[in-house]
Amino acid sequence: MDVESLRWDTIEALNNSSKGKLKYNGDWLERGEDILSGCTEGLGLSPLSGHIITRLSPRKPLGVASRQSSLGEEVSQSSSPCSAPNTSLSVSELVAPSKKCGSEEDILSGCTEGLGLSPLSGHIITRLSPRKPLGVASRQSSLGEEVSQSSSPCSAPNTSLSVSELVAPSKKCGSEEAVETRVPSPSPPPSMSLLSPRATQTAGCIRLCEEKHRAKAKKELSLRQERQEQQVVAMANRESEHLKRFEEFMELKQRKDFQSIRDLMDRQTRESIGRQEKLKEEHRHRMKILNLRLREAEQQRVREAGLERQRQEEGRDSLRNLNSIQEEILQLNQLLEPGPAPDDITAYITRGNQLCSQVSEVVRTTAEGAFPSVEDMAVAERALQVMRALIRERQEAATKAQERKRMEAEEVEERRKQAELKAREEEKKKAAQSAKEKAKKKGLQNSAEDATLKWYRGFQDSASQTVSSLQDLNSAKDPQIKKLRMELQKAATTPVSQISSISGSQLKEILKKIDLLLTGRPVVSTGKSVSTSQHAMGLEFVSYKLAEKFVKQGEEEVAAHHEAAFPIAVVASGVWERHPRVGELILAHLHRKCPYAVPHYPPLTEGTSLEEYQRILGYRVDDCGVEGQDSFLKRMSGMIRLYAAIIQLRWPYGTKPGPGPHGLNHGWRWLAQMLNMEPLADVTATLLFDFLEVCGHALMKQYQDQFWKLILIIQEEYFPRIQLVTSTGQMGSVMRLKQFLEVSSDLGSERF
Repeated sequence: MDVESLRWDTIEALNNSSKGKLKYNGDWLERGEDILSGCTEGLGLSPLSGHIITRLSPRKPLGVASRQSSLGEEVSQSSSPCSAPNTSLSVSELVAPSKKCGSEEDILSGCTEGLGLSPLSGHIITRLSPRKPLGVASRQSSLGEEVSQSSSPCSAPNTSLSVSELVAPSKKCGSEEAVETRVPSPSPPPSMSLLSPRATQTAGCIRLCEEKHRAKAKKELSLRQERQEQQVVAMANRESEHLKRFEEFMELKQRKDFQSIRDLMDRQTRESIGRQEKLKEEHRHRMKILNLRLREAEQQRVREAGLERQRQEEGRDSLRNLNSIQEEILQLNQLLEPGPAPDDITAYITRGNQLCSQVSEVVRTTAEGAFPSVEDMAVAERALQVMRALIRERQEAATKAQERKRMEAEEVEERRKQAELKAREEEKKKAAQSAKEKAKKKGLQNSAEDATLKWYRGFQDSASQTVSSLQDLNSAKDPQIKKLRMELQKAATTPVSQISSISGSQLKEILKKIDLLLTGRPVVSTGKSVSTSQHAMGLEFVSYKLAEKFVKQGEEEVAAHHEAAFPIAVVASGVWERHPRVGELILAHLHRKCPYAVPHYPPLTEGTSLEEYQRILGYRVDDCGVEGQDSFLKRMSGMIRLYAAIIQLRWPYGTKPGPGPHGLNHGWRWLAQMLNMEPLADVTATLLFDFLEVCGHALMKQYQDQFWKLILIIQEEYFPRIQLVTSTGQMGSVMRLKQFLEVSSDLGSERF
C-alpha cells in the first residue's frame, strides 16, 4: 500500500479520534523543536502502579534500578516546590521488554508519552533507586532536573514530567494499559535542532490538512452564515407574514365589530322604526275608531233629526187628518135631518152630538202645541166610523121608509107587469150569455185594441215626421254640416254608452250633460264644444239619436247583462221627465224594433214579402238571411226588460212629485192587453217572464190584491194556452215562467 496515502489516512484518523488529537504549532520549525516534542503526553499511572512496580522490582536488572532511582530523585526534586496531590512524570524513554509476545520493536519509538503517576509512585521510585544502574540514573537525573526546572514555577495542582522511554517487562505476554494525560510542551532548548525530511513532510502535511480543514471550516461557516441569514430572512418574512395576518385579523375583527355595531344600530333603528310604525298604526287605529264614533254619532244625530222630522211630519199629517175627521163629522152631523120618526131622529142627533164632542175634546188637547197621539187618532177614527155608520143607518131608515111607500104604491102595478118582468128576465139572461161569449172571443184576439193601436200609430207617425224633417240634415253635402252632425251624434250617444252599474253621482253627471245638450247649451265632446243651437234641426236630431241610442242599449247591453236595465232606465226616465219629446221618440223606436212592447202582433198583409214581414215582427234580416230564434228572443228580452224598468223607475233627483213620466198604469195596461191576446209560441212566455221579473214587484205594491188575482188568472187560464202552442224544443222559457208563477202563487196564497 502507498505510504503517502496511509499517512493521510492516519492523520485523518488521528484527527477524528478523541484519543489521538494532535496539537500542531507552526512555529516548531522556526524554534528548532522536535516535530513531536509538543505531542508528548504524560502517562497517568493507575492507583495499583506502585504494587505492580513492587512486584516487579526484585526481578529488574541493575540498569533498570538505577533508572528508577534517578527517576525518583527527579520526581522528588520536581515535586518538592509543588503541593499538588497528583504528580505527572515526563519520561524520555520507556522500554518494556516482553519475551512471550515475540515483538522486539520499541513500542514508543519516535515518540514520547506522558505517564500519569499515582500518589504512591514517588515512594516506589525512592524504594527502587539504589538498584538502578548508572546510565539510567544519570538519564533520570537529567530528566528530573528538566522536570524540576519546568515545574518549579507551576502552581497548578497537577505537574507533568517528560519521559524519554518507559519499558515495562511482562512475562505472560500481557499488556498493561497506561492512562494518558496531555502535558504542555517544554520550553525549547537554546540550541537549534534539525528536523528530518520526514518530519518536514509530516509538518507540511499537517499544515495542508489544517489549511484544508480551515478552508472547509470557513466554507462551512460561510454556508452556515448564509443558512443563518436565510433563516433570519425566512424568519423575518414569516414574522412579517404573521404580522400581516395579525393586522388582517385585527382589521377583520375591527370590521366585524364595526359590522356588529352597525347591525346592532340597524336593528335598533328598525326596531325603533317598527315601534314608530306600530305607534302610528295604533294612532291611525285610534283615529279610525274616533272617526267611526264621530261618524256614528253624526249618523245617529242625522237619524234622530230625520226621525224628528218624520215625527213632526207624521204629527202634522195626523193633525191634518184629525181636522179633516172633525170637519167630516161636523158635516155628517148636519145631514141628520128630521124624518117621519121623531124619536129616531132625536137618538141620531144625540149620538151625533156626542161624537162631535168627543172629537172636539181630542182636537182641544192637540191645540195646546202637542201632536195627536196614536190613541187620539184611533178615538177620532172610531168616532168617524160610528158617525158614518149612524148616517148610513139614518139613510137606510129613510130609504126603507121611501121604499115601503113606493112598494105600496107599485104593488098593484107589479102584479100587472109580472108576466112582462119574466119576459124581460129571460131576455136579460140571453143578453148576458151573449155578452160572455163575446168577451170570451174578445180575449182570444190576435191584435191589440183599437185604442192601443191608435196610440201606437201616433208615436210611429210622429217618428216618421221627425225623420222627414231631418232629411235635409242627414243628406247635407256641406262638410261643416256633416262635421256638426257627427259631433252632435257623438255628444248624444257617448254619455248613454257610459252608463253602467255605477254610483249615482256619475249618473247625475251623465244626465246633466244630456240635459245641457237638450237645452241648447254647449257641451264638450271629444275635446270640442258643440251645441244644438248651431243648427235649426239640431235639437230634433239629438232627441232622435238619443232615443235611438237608449233603445239600442236595451237591445244589446241589457240583453247581455240584465242588471244594466236599471241604470239605463233611470237615466232615460230622468231625460223623459225633463224632455217629454225624447220619451215619445223612445217609445217610437221601441215599438218599431219590438212591437211586443205595445203589445201588438202585426198581421201579414197582401203584397208584403216574408222578409219584410219578419222585419216588421222585429227580426234582423240581412244578406245572410234571418237571424236565429235565440238571438231574436235575446234582443226582445233586453228591450222588454228596459221598458219594464222605465215603467217602474223615476229619476230620484227630480223636482216633480208623483209617478214617473211613463208610470205603472202603462205596465198594467201592457199586462192586461197581453193576456187578452192569443199566446205566441216561445215569445209570449219569454216576454211575460222578463216583464214580471223586472216590474212584478212594483205592480204588486201598487195594485196588491188585483195583481195576485191577475197572477192566478195567468197560472190557471192563460198558462195552459201557452203550453198548448209551445213545442217540445221551446219549453225552456215555459219552464221559467211556470216556476215564477208557482213561487208567486205561493206568496199570494200566504198573503190571502
